[in-house]
Order: sequence, then structure tokens, then C-alpha cells
Amino acid sequence: MSHNKINQTRVVRRTKRRRLKKRAFFILIPLLVILAGVSYASYLYIKADSVFSNSYEDDGREKSELREAAVDPTKDNVSVLIMGVDASNIRQNADNSRTDTLMVATLNKKNDSVKLLSIPRDSYVYIPEIGREDKINHAHARGGTTATIDTVENLLEIPIDYYVKVNFEAFIDVVDAVDGINVDVPYELKEQNSKDQAGAIHLLPGEQQLNGEEALALARTRKQDNDIERGKRQQEIIKSVVRKAASLNSVLKYDDVIDAVGSNMTTNMTFSEMKSFISYGTAGKNLNFETLSLEGNDYQPGNVYYWQLDQVALQETKQTLQSHLGITPSSSRVNSTDGTTTSEENSSPY
Repeated sequence: MSHNKINQTRVVRRTKRRRLKKRAFFILIPLLVILAGVSYASYLYIKADSVFSNSYEDDGREKSELREAAVDPTKDNVSVLIMGVDASNIRQNADNSRTDTLMVATLNKKNDSVKLLSIPRDSYVYIPEIGREDKINHAHARGGTTATIDTVENLLEIPIDYYVKVNFEAFIDVVDAVDGINVDVPYELKEQNSKDQAGAIHLLPGEQQLNGEEALALARTRKQDNDIERGKRQQEIIKSVVRKAASLNSVLKYDDVIDAVGSNMTTNMTFSEMKSFISYGTAGKNLNFETLSLEGNDYQPGNVYYWQLDQVALQETKQTLQSHLGITPSSSRVNSTDGTTTSEENSSPY
């Protein structure tokens, strides 16, 4: 073989090897990215299982007394009571804290829809634990989670299947974990921070990014309006947190979010039951998310202020939530699997 042919053969071989290396490179990089993503997802899953399992609290209820059978969130419509308590390390009031935020979410599996009702903290309602009317946020201080669930079930005439209870630190840590949220501040405000330092938070009106302490101050303030507007702000803040957490930019923040929530939360949901709600979060723009509030008026029979609920509006809200859960409004007892009901006398004082 001539010298030129040998050189040509060597050049061809080198060219082929370079091409193979390039192909291997372009195949290897996506593979590494996929493997890294799978590893990270596996790590998050294992961590979430561990952290949220530690947040589990057996409330002694196999089911709500308003259910004929226990619910299965993978196929049934269910309700979740969300309690934001004013407990903090500074206040040292874990045993007698009040619910600073109280919301009820009903989830309709068939339609991938969620209704979120905000209950004003000063609502004047019947509290079974003490046998008389009082502010609804006192129910937790008098009897904890169980008393709050009984009060809400009595008020709305729907079963409360699950609850999630978080404190101030959880709210702050979650917002900080996603690097803040964008919200519209309606007016200038000066509020105390989570350490109860008066005037520590000063916000000007307008759309802006808030950190955890600032978001908490906005969620708690009601100096220039009322509990209804306060509830609406809290709903918008929650939606902002969910949108930010669901964005691609926050994927690498999930580790911090899990830590923030898990260390400051108690719930009667197992990790397996939590996973059944993923379909609502992945519904994207197809998710029908509606916020509701309880109308009423100021009520001050003495030195104490209450929010007197409008009974007509309350009845309409009950029917909306009952319908969303597949419950016949005239009945208070529900079959969890098919939404049918059995006739039973209603024990609510309303």
C-alpha cells in the first residue's frame, strides 16, 4: 500500500473517531441530565416521605362523624381544613394558641376543581366544646384541633375529612424558600413582625416582591379594612405561593420548601394520601380554583367585637360546598363513596 493511501486511511479513521466521540458526547449529556433529574426527584420523594410522615398526627378519628364510611382521596370528593395558628417560639403558646387563619378547601375529583372558603377569625358561631357562641378562633384555644373541626362541621354542615395545621414560622419559611412572592399591596401599612416587634414591617402600596416576614404582615393586617378583605388577601397570598412553587425556577427550592413545611406542620393526612392530591396541582390552567368568603356585618354587643354572619349568605355557601362535595344539602350524613346520603335530623343550631 502506498504512503498516501496509508495516510488517507489514518485520516478517515481519525475523522470517524471524532464523529463517534461527538455522538457519544451529545448522547451522554442528555442522559446525565436525565439521571441527575431522576436522582433529585428520588431524593425529594424519599425526603418528603420522611418529613411529612413525621408531621402525621393521629386525631383519633377514623372518619368524620358526618360520613358513613372513610373517604378515599384517590376517587372521592374530600374536604381539608387549613388552620394557621398564632403559635410561635416567642409567644410560647402552643397549647392555647388561636387560629389566626381558618380556611376550608373542598376538592372535587371528577372536575379537578377546588373551592377555598376563608372563615373570618372573629366570626360569631356556636362552639360545641363550650356549648355557646363565641369567636370561632377561640375554639382551638379551648379544645385544639378537635374542637375546631367540630365547630366548622357544625357551622358549614359538611364533613371535615382532613386538616393541616401550620404556625407562623411555616408561612415565613415557605415564602423565603421560594425566594419571595409577588403580590399587590393595597395600601401603606406598618405591622409587627413574627417576634411581635411593633411597626417592624413597613410596606408601601403597589405590586412588589415580599419576603416571608413581609408576606406574613400583609396576611395578618386588618387595620384599614376588615376580616373579609383580610381573608381575600390571604387567599391571594396562598395562590401566589402555589404559583411560585410550581414554576420551573423553584424546582431546586423544593428541598427547602419540604423542610419549611414539614418542621412546622401537623396533619392527619398520611404521605400516601397527600400524593393523591397531586392531580389538582398538575391540572395547570384546567384547574377550576374558586375562592369564597362569608358575608356578614360588625357586631359588638359589649366591649368585644364579633363578625356576625349573614344567615342567608351562609346558607348559600353551605349549599355550594355541599354540592361540590356531592352532598345533598338537606342531609348531614354522607356516604363517602358515591355521594348518596341517609336521612338524619340536623343538629346544628343554625
